[in-house]
Amino acid sequence: MIYQIKERGTKQSPSEQKPEALVGLIKAKARNLFLTRQLQCAQAVLCSLNEGLRGGLRRDVAARLASGLAEGLGGGGCLCGAVSGGVLALGLFMGKDGRSLLNASGSSYSTALLHQEFAERFGSACCKVLSKKVKHDGKAHFDQCAELTGAAAEIASRIILEAKPHLAKTADIEYLEAKDSLLTGVLNRILPGRASSCPA
Repeated sequence: MIYQIKERGTKQSPSEQKPEALVGLIKAKARNLFLTRQLQCAQAVLCSLNEGLRGGLRRDVAARLASGLAEGLGGGGCLCGAVSGGVLALGLFMGKDGRSLLNASGSSYSTALLHQEFAERFGSACCKVLSKKVKHDGKAHFDQCAELTGAAAEIASRIILEAKPHLAKTADIEYLEAKDSLLTGVLNRILPGRASSCPA
């Protein structure tokens, strides 16, 4: 944790954490994981929600599940990878488990909400359309993807917490508040899981 930067402030216990403040922490964590180049957009969204809301997936499993979704489904330019990561998180927290025909799924409706809100906010949910104006400027493209990553995590976390407010009581606030530096991101890629609490 020597290379870790933490924002200081008054800490609330998870049971005192207001849902909107928690949404902000999840958004910031997803952005941080992306900006420090530890994870791609889809991975950052899924991992920040999984870890922050204690979804139960091992860090490496969550990262692998979302690994092919960046750049519009593996570079195809289709659905924005950040939105895809949000869809995986919605399935994790709101999907049916398949054990019963009567076990209704909230993930289909929630996915539609995520897609609709994201597309309304940014004009599209298609990676190719979103990146058209910035694709020839690496920094602008990277900065835009960081913004989209945070937004997808924000929208997905709000949907999850509105449906399951009890998750706020068990959220991992320490994980969500930890902000890694670019150096920590590099160290985490070289020595996974050793430099900080970020996903391996």
